[in-house]
Amino acid sequence: MAATRTATIPRIPKDANEVDFRAGRRTVRLTNLDKIFWPRAGLTKRDLLQYYADVSPLLLPHLRDRSMVMKRYPNGIRGTWFFMKRAPSPRPEWIETCEIMHKSSNLIAFPMVQDLASLLWVVNLGCIDLNPWYGRCDDVDRPDYLNFDLDPGRGAPFALARETALVLRRALEELGMHPLVKTSGSEGLHLYVPIIRGPVQKAVWGVAKRLAKQLERRHPELITAEFRVADRPRGRVLVDYNQNAWGRTLASVYSVRPTEVAGASTPITWDEVERGFDIADFRLDNLPARLRRRGDLWKPLLSPRGRFPLEEVL
Repeated sequence: MAATRTATIPRIPKDANEVDFRAGRRTVRLTNLDKIFWPRAGLTKRDLLQYYADVSPLLLPHLRDRSMVMKRYPNGIRGTWFFMKRAPSPRPEWIETCEIMHKSSNLIAFPMVQDLASLLWVVNLGCIDLNPWYGRCDDVDRPDYLNFDLDPGRGAPFALARETALVLRRALEELGMHPLVKTSGSEGLHLYVPIIRGPVQKAVWGVAKRLAKQLERRHPELITAEFRVADRPRGRVLVDYNQNAWGRTLASVYSVRPTEVAGASTPITWDEVERGFDIADFRLDNLPARLRRRGDLWKPLLSPRGRFPLEEVL
């Protein structure tokens, strides 16, 4: 299934360092377009913005109505980066925000990515990867999915992350869940399970922790669920359940990552996991072509059908 026709995607001019870019009904100012963001790959901020425009038809449904935690790299992957939660001011009046109460009664207005213009506005701030909240803005305490971050530790090759993904998949399917898998775009893999919204974030975290600890006991030579870095055994894959904690985020599907090769977080099939692939196979420069061929393999994450009732395993 084709994702979209290339001709429908707006092109960012290559003959100017700053442009007022028309995105649908809105105009967004794009700046420092010639700045090198990936020195080894020779990719610029313009390349990053064009990539996100290219994949936006598939990406935007996964971001809408969710708070965005901004991780900003204003000078590219080798420059200083910083996290930012509160939507900066001044900002366009059409940037929607989601207010979330944090500790000490600190109400934070996060930006939301609702359309192509707001997507490009966020990326223009230097956000290489996109980190949306797990719950939608109408109920930020109740997530739409359970997730697992598989992170190869010291001495663990990526092949062990693929093996761990298959082990975790079997365990989830035994419970009646239907996990989706994607590359993290960096070093590991992400597994998500669409769930019926209802349990609060802490309850979802509890399910993830219990399963990760069970797998650690069953496969001690392959898997660790140890939270403390210093205590993790060498050559194991971390099944990180703590990414389900309230306020945590993971790089979204189709996010570019600040790696030397400009890796991108890419949905993959379970057949691909079984056959094997290299984490660097999916990048900013080649992912749009794959999406035109394959469409959105993570479309089930958006569907109201087939979601797992997590209350059954609480």
